[in-house]
Amino acid sequence: MAAKASPRMTPEEIRRYLVDGHTGILTTLRRDGVPIAMPLWYACIDGLVYAQTRGKKMQRIRNDPRASFLVESGEHWKDLKAVHCTGTAEVVDLDAELSSRFRAEMDRKYAAYRSAAAMPKETSEYYAKARNGIVRFPPDERGLPWDNTKLTGG
Repeated sequence: MAAKASPRMTPEEIRRYLVDGHTGILTTLRRDGVPIAMPLWYACIDGLVYAQTRGKKMQRIRNDPRASFLVESGEHWKDLKAVHCTGTAEVVDLDAELSSRFRAEMDRKYAAYRSAAAMPKETSEYYAKARNGIVRFPPDERGLPWDNTKLTGG
């Protein structure tokens, strides 16, 4: 009997996918329990997800740290890949060494995509004044990865 095809990813495939993924979706909870899913750029360092963000996401995390994080890609069913992580998020201050690693990883991934120069002046000023913070999300063991290319040979 032939082995059944599986879309599961190995731990190394999951790690690599998170490191190289482009946009993550961080889902946090409002006070009334309603989930809010927002896209953001992120860095995966030592198996932990870090993102710089502002505003209500940070407040929601302080109120209830339960969160999920999703990275996905693919437009056709045969190309769909994703890693969905669950865990608890926290707003953190980075020490100098980790801050340097975070900035280097964000530059590696996103330098070519930044558009501050193309932003209207008012938008750029708003972002310059916004209270930023770093969110750390350590995925727990309940992650759900899949890679449909393993089912289709794609």
